[in-house]
Amino acid sequence: MSKNSKVLALKYRPQVFEDLIGQELAVKTILNSIKENKVPNAYLFTGIRGVGKTTIARIVAKSINCKNGIENIGKKVSCDNCHCEAIANSNHIDVLEMDAASKTSVDDVRELIEFSRYGPSSAKYKIFIIDEVHMLSKQAFNALLKTLEEPPQYLKFIFATTEVKKIPITVLSRCQRFELPRVKPEELLVFLKKILNLENGVATDDALKLIIKLSEGSVRDALSLLDRALISLDKKKLDLEEAQKIFGYFDKTLIIELFNYLFKADEDKVLKLYKKIYLIGVDPKVFLNDFLEVLYYLKNINFLKLDKNNFYLNPEEIKNLSEIAYNIEESTLLNYWQFTINAMQELEVVSDQNIAIEMFLIRLLHLKEIKEEKLNDINKNYETSIRKVENDNNNLNLSNNISVKQIKNFSQEEQLDLEKKNIDDKISNEIQSFDELIEICNKNKELKLKYELETNVNLVRFESQLIEISFNENLDKNFVKDLSEKLFDWTSKRWIITFSKKKGMVSKKQNIKEKKDKLILSVKNDSLYKKITDLFPGSELINVIEDNKDD
Repeated sequence: MSKNSKVLALKYRPQVFEDLIGQELAVKTILNSIKENKVPNAYLFTGIRGVGKTTIARIVAKSINCKNGIENIGKKVSCDNCHCEAIANSNHIDVLEMDAASKTSVDDVRELIEFSRYGPSSAKYKIFIIDEVHMLSKQAFNALLKTLEEPPQYLKFIFATTEVKKIPITVLSRCQRFELPRVKPEELLVFLKKILNLENGVATDDALKLIIKLSEGSVRDALSLLDRALISLDKKKLDLEEAQKIFGYFDKTLIIELFNYLFKADEDKVLKLYKKIYLIGVDPKVFLNDFLEVLYYLKNINFLKLDKNNFYLNPEEIKNLSEIAYNIEESTLLNYWQFTINAMQELEVVSDQNIAIEMFLIRLLHLKEIKEEKLNDINKNYETSIRKVENDNNNLNLSNNISVKQIKNFSQEEQLDLEKKNIDDKISNEIQSFDELIEICNKNKELKLKYELETNVNLVRFESQLIEISFNENLDKNFVKDLSEKLFDWTSKRWIITFSKKKGMVSKKQNIKEKKDKLILSVKNDSLYKKITDLFPGSELINVIEDNKDD
């Protein structure tokens, strides 16, 4: 760690392998290759900013050139009269660091290749470290290929990049590639606490968790944010509220509260709460991104886990989200998602983005009214379809009368008897229950109607010639018309199908799913299941089949 800088990201930059956090697999592989004298011609380190790509490149350069020997690689030993300090300070004559963002041309690479023809001056290896290597031009990569594949024994390349997809496959195939992952939240938390102790700073865990969330797994970003917070507080204690003010971050609790008012259609409270968020200094684009994030949590509330890896939600927020999600249909959340995406596009063409957000929220509030208008339209279509069925019926009776008068031969009489028999069958075919209706749809190969009845119908009441259901926007627009015609065809009676504002029963498929979930939960609470999971760690129960056979 450098003690010359007062900036935390530089002051505590790792100088040996044991100082690195979150990259254990890469470190283990590199150390083994050096110890076994199997150092590749070229290393390639990829990953997001601040996870240690250039840092590891320098540590590798020191490790293969250190005079202390292979047995001391990665250990904090004295390196007097060694190459390590010069390499750490980027001024060693045999270790050349190059920024490909500023030197992208083929001429720059040709100079590098020319320089590589001469052996190292004092170190064991001559090393070229090229940062942001993806910025090299196509011609530059081509010029590098031959030297990269068969370099002199004393020459090693170390590349670092954030955009590995931009590197030609011909170059990738000549490198030993290491993808450095984001550092895990719990590891970053321990690291930041250690730095706080060294800097004599004081901060709450919630404040540090906010820093970790904003850093998105980048150690450098986390240190920079911590540095900024400590300077702002001037050695005072850093708590969550102060951290939110410093970083211009607003609590997810506010958006969760906003959703609660949205689903209650309370326009006054929705707009007042948004203005409060806006006055905090939140950018409209940031607001919409966080809005989408909360929508995602609501949609996937059953899969959210509260553990040491989850620094995004606290127990109270998960509880509030669960209460909201319980009363909201999935289709509503998907509609909100699409509305939000459209609002983000609108921000690009309006001058006052704050007003655009307010109008966006008002449109969401009026989604309920849009649904009621749609319900009225469906009822109108239903009445029209009923009249059509009645007209068709009258025409059918008229045509039957005409056909009876025009009977001329035996075949016509036979046809008439068949039609009369079909009518008799219809009259006798009474449908007594909702389950029986589904079964008749299945029997008559009306699979589309069967699907709608099982999946999107929330039954309120079922009586003879009357079906009352809750409005569900997922229902096919022709559902009422199609079902009415089929019911008349099967029973020769006109059925009334109405939509109700009452909350009906859960759909057949949802009811089956809930029973299955309840059964799985009861099995998981059984002692036998716990014994099985102890014997087979990581196993997961995905289905339970009931044995309905009599004992």
